[in-house]
Amino acid sequence: MKYILFISGFFILIFSGCISLVEKAGRVIDGSSFDEKTIALYRVSENDGVSSDIDLSIVENKNKEKSVIISIKEYPMIKLRTSMPHEDGVFHFTSLVYLSGSAHGWIEFSMHLLGTGSLSLSDTASFKILEEISPVIITSGKIQRYDTRITGEGALTALRSRHERVTSLARWMSLRDGNKNQTINDFSSFWKPVLFPEIVSNKIKPDNWRYPDDQFIRAEDINWNTGYTKRIFSEELQPVRNSGTLLRDWEEALYWIYFEYEWYNIVNLFSDEIILKKIK
Repeated sequence: MKYILFISGFFILIFSGCISLVEKAGRVIDGSSFDEKTIALYRVSENDGVSSDIDLSIVENKNKEKSVIISIKEYPMIKLRTSMPHEDGVFHFTSLVYLSGSAHGWIEFSMHLLGTGSLSLSDTASFKILEEISPVIITSGKIQRYDTRITGEGALTALRSRHERVTSLARWMSLRDGNKNQTINDFSSFWKPVLFPEIVSNKIKPDNWRYPDDQFIRAEDINWNTGYTKRIFSEELQPVRNSGTLLRDWEEALYWIYFEYEWYNIVNLFSDEIILKKIK
């Protein structure tokens, strides 16, 4: 029990500082950091004229099976995995792996992807998308919430339910006024007052957040303005907000909401051919 509490406290302390620390700690805890090794690494940076630093790693697992992992500097919470290219250079996207933490713990999951691309490897790597990358379904995952760890079917059910809510929220956000391709801090600063005016300071509350005839309902120790909910949110999101579930999603999975909102920009990074330099 002491060990579990230590892990939970460790994540609470380091989350605000750096996702990479959360990622490394999470993988050490569950043993996955020892599953595969990097045998080649290619990189392209913003200095080379692309929008973000991108790493392409060739990895090998303990069964000597190789695959490709793509990492993006601005979105450290996700990694895209593909098959090794065939003789004609064509490869298939296989999964997206998400890992991030919060003051409440951490979330990790793998999601099946569809899509194809071409990849040639030598002293450089020539990378190009042939068919748009499309997320399909979460296939596995783990949740650490304070001193409770959820795995197996329990985690899978909870993560798939949250995925439905997160994608619904991201779609709704995309139809409203908001800036794409922004930092996580700018994203949070813009959307938190819109989503939760009840818990932010008066100076940043939306002007239309409260009318004289608005009704309130209490959930998760907060009085939610149901009138504001009905005026602003789509029908499918209204019960999610009024129950406090939306706030819980925001607090535990902000980076998940962020990458779903930015998904088009993530995919767009690969709309043109990218040349990466071999550094390992």
